Amino acid sequence: MADRRASQAITPRRATLRRAAALLLGLSSACRATPPTAFETAVASRVKRHLTVGGASDRNPLSPTEENVRAGQRAFAGYCWACHGLDGQNTGVPFASAMSPPVPPLSSAEVQAYTDGQLKWVIENGLFPSGMPAARGLLSDEEMWRVVVFVRHLPKAGSLGEPAPYGGGAPAAP
Repeated sequence: MADRRASQAITPRRATLRRAAALLLGLSSACRATPPTAFETAVASRVKRHLTVGGASDRNPLSPTEENVRAGQRAFAGYCWACHGLDGQNTGVPFASAMSPPVPPLSSAEVQAYTDGQLKWVIENGLFPSGMPAARGLLSDEEMWRVVVFVRHLPKAGSLGEPAPYGGGAPAAP
């Protein structure tokens, strides 16, 4: 009987293992990926817009002419469609809402609240920790400014169809 009690006694090693197991169990439920709350989203948006993203005072040298909108759409269709769809509103992009953070429709209030200079800065430098890559070296300065003009004049959601690689037909000609 004494041997049995001795083998069941909580040794320092056994106590440490129990604490580690409890900690892992607690962390496993605390580390679940859940969508951010509205408050968390609002705070993250303000931080990005006012602290993280540069270019707030940069002005777009291009006017919003029909020619610049079309040229911006062409540059957008060559580089941005894979994540933002042809219309900038994620139409036909199967993973846009599943990413963490989700790919925002470029027509959203959050994106449209950026200044033109901030939009160009995001296009040029990307946006960490999101999946937004930098276009520096891939698009010229003028192309990036034209993409900004296009983002300010997005077509109706779905009006350009879905990207061909995601099951849509041929892209609409800009």
